[in-house]
Amino acid sequence: MARAAGVVAVATLLSRVLGFVRDAMIAWHFGAGFSSDAFLAAFRIPNLFRRLVGEGALNSAFVPVFTETFYRGGPAEADRLFGSASRVFAAVLMAVCAVGVLAAGWFVPLITPGFTDSKLALTVTLTRLMIPYLFAAGMMALCMGALNVCGSFAAPALTPTLLNLSMIGSLAALAPHLDRPVTGLAAGVLIGGAVQLAFQAPFLLRHRLHLWRSVRGVHPALKHMARLMVPSVLGGAVVQINILVGTLMASTLAEGSVSYLYYADRLVEFPLGVVAMAGATAALPSMAREAAVGNTDGLRETFAFAFRLVSFVTIPAMVGLVLLGEPIVALLFMRGEFAAVDVRLTAQALSYYALGLWAFATLRIAVSAFFAQQDSRTPMLAATLSILANILLGLMLMKPMAHGGMALATSLAAMLNLGVLLMVLQRRRGGVDWRSIGPSLARSIFSAAVMAVGVRAVSHVMLTEPHPTTAQLALGLCASIAVGVLIYAAAAGAAGSVELRDLWTHMRRGSRFR
Repeated sequence: MARAAGVVAVATLLSRVLGFVRDAMIAWHFGAGFSSDAFLAAFRIPNLFRRLVGEGALNSAFVPVFTETFYRGGPAEADRLFGSASRVFAAVLMAVCAVGVLAAGWFVPLITPGFTDSKLALTVTLTRLMIPYLFAAGMMALCMGALNVCGSFAAPALTPTLLNLSMIGSLAALAPHLDRPVTGLAAGVLIGGAVQLAFQAPFLLRHRLHLWRSVRGVHPALKHMARLMVPSVLGGAVVQINILVGTLMASTLAEGSVSYLYYADRLVEFPLGVVAMAGATAALPSMAREAAVGNTDGLRETFAFAFRLVSFVTIPAMVGLVLLGEPIVALLFMRGEFAAVDVRLTAQALSYYALGLWAFATLRIAVSAFFAQQDSRTPMLAATLSILANILLGLMLMKPMAHGGMALATSLAAMLNLGVLLMVLQRRRGGVDWRSIGPSLARSIFSAAVMAVGVRAVSHVMLTEPHPTTAQLALGLCASIAVGVLIYAAAAGAAGSVELRDLWTHMRRGSRFR
């Protein structure tokens, strides 16, 4: 599992770096105003669908069922299930895309109630342009889940880089030649979806999985998968739903609020994607295998290992984003139309999102533990409670804290969701291995506190210029982050961190791409 997580982490790191290049280009071309608000609000819809279906409902329902079929029925039966699932799901996705294009004028105003006139019209147009991406996103999720079960993690993890490259290319080559450049960016999303789906084909054939093979009837396991998918929609992507709720509320605030939340969310997604997504992607097939053969102790140990490792990395990242948020935003985005006031307001949202980073990350591991046992009802109920709490907290905080209140509400709701799931896991057979998790968390928190003192001191010396150049910002941030990493590693080593030893061992061995 650690080897697979390493492969996914490296590939996701590349994707996130390209994602920052993409977002920096969007900020440069459109700033934080009319066009960027419209595109980012429209892009939330296919992006949310990808999270709901790909990382949520489909992945969580398909992977455990496909794993069980693969280990009990053999590769041939697994291929039959995959072929049947691909045909059924393709038909459903085409219907969803058709309805989405036709109904965009109705549902877009519901999720952007603060947009009016030309801004709302542009958002509807961009949404209709990008709706067909849903087909590619859904089919990719099916392919990536099957490949993960077969032990192939590198190719699926590299796939998101193709979307970023397509959007970057469209911004550079297509957008400048259009009357409304932002539509070229939307076209890049469609191009990226087609390229991503085509990229999966040779890897599927390598594992003898046939996407378009003709099959007789519907595989019996699909009925069980369908029953798991419905509640998985909420349970698997609750964080993204809460962020969408925040976007909806932010659309009623000052212009630029939607953009501030988007750019802040992208920065939080960097450690979240590299660490939490890698851990959850690798852990789900492992825990599903343990559940399929009835190995409760193995599932408990795998969960504890993934939880400890993700916590070890995300706790210092959380502290770092809070302390260095503003210079990070300035270095990445302050150019072109993105002004100093946009930096300050984006950093404000970032600090509140960062407070929930550990909860966002470990929540994915907790949800995967339930999905591995083919229990999607419990995460759904916890997610429902979290969404209601997010709405209530958002309404309470948006007036005194503006868009920052939306970010804080999302973080607090994630903490609540995690707490509920851990309590339920504790009551189940085997429970949660707090004897290993508890001391690990204490060591990580202690090490992060020591790190915070050192980072604060270095940043106070190197990042206090009133109008620093890009080179000064880069140098100051590199020094602060390097010192932070060294101090955290030294403090963790002195505290006897098992996770530091495990990471060092796997780094020395290297990750083997499959």
